[in-house]
Amino acid sequence: MDFVKELRAKAKAAGKTIVLCEGEDKRVVEAASRIVKEGIAKITLLGNKAEIEKFGFDMTGVNIVDPTIDSNADKYAEILYKAREGKLNKKTGLPEYADVAAAKAAALKDYTMYGALILKAGDADGFVSGACHSTANTLRPGLQVIKTAPGCSTVSSCFIMVAPENSNKYLPNGIAVFGDCAININPTEEQLADIAIASANTAKVIAGIEPKVAMLSFSTKGSGADPKDGDTVGKVSRATIIAHEKAPELALDGEFQFDAAIAPEVGELKAPGSSVAGHANTFIFPNINAGNIGYKIAARMGGWKAIGPVCQGFAKPLNDLSRGCNVDEIVDTVAVTALQA
Repeated sequence: MDFVKELRAKAKAAGKTIVLCEGEDKRVVEAASRIVKEGIAKITLLGNKAEIEKFGFDMTGVNIVDPTIDSNADKYAEILYKAREGKLNKKTGLPEYADVAAAKAAALKDYTMYGALILKAGDADGFVSGACHSTANTLRPGLQVIKTAPGCSTVSSCFIMVAPENSNKYLPNGIAVFGDCAININPTEEQLADIAIASANTAKVIAGIEPKVAMLSFSTKGSGADPKDGDTVGKVSRATIIAHEKAPELALDGEFQFDAAIAPEVGELKAPGSSVAGHANTFIFPNINAGNIGYKIAARMGGWKAIGPVCQGFAKPLNDLSRGCNVDEIVDTVAVTALQA
């Protein structure tokens, strides 16, 4: 069974309910139809039922919720008001919501927020949006309402990378995890440690691999450290120490150049005695420049399938789609979200 089929089969067995916020998007509607038909998850789809049905897909079994007539709207408005009580509008200096009625009016204008409130209330197990909204619009309700998981102060992302069959001698199962390639532009050492720990969990729970985490740099064990580098090597080195302190059981090491992380012959030469060097499968990039470039090189030049970005660090599963996503990518993201729940 290939990885994507296995991912969808596991999601099917989990039996979770995922809210899709963008019923105005044809791709999302088609994905909802397919997901329910194939039993991958139960779907709550936000939007106007008549407009959704105009797309012509079989919506049997899809729970279509129109927030403007939803009997739960007052309950969700109360949740939003309480979650943001005491927060001030930066432009006006006034409370974000004067009362519950104001919170309700705002939620009814923003279905991404409405979906987050459904998740917060426990009426769904996960949330997926972003097909026709920006990452900021998708993640903001998560940060405002869902908030971060206990013990985690960093929301991050990773990609599950799937190699073409039998194409990679270093990863026999063809699965790797790259983080963070989409959210944190220039993470601090503490954030890098959080990203490493969260990505290791995604590797184990979603990708189904035993994580060996490499903290990446242009240097291996201080080989490239130079005061003129702006302390980027030092940051990765300190992040490695912090991650070890937070998760001492985790197989994690660094800082490593990529070849030292993945190739045994290079790892033995540059980092003798490391249990991770030359055997890594989970790769933590020092910043979004390196991460975003790295995963796109693997995808475009190496033919790897990139599943994600998988959001990490929220108290409940919440994932962001690329605005260029296709239907299969929406289906896969829903499957990942179901397995996070």
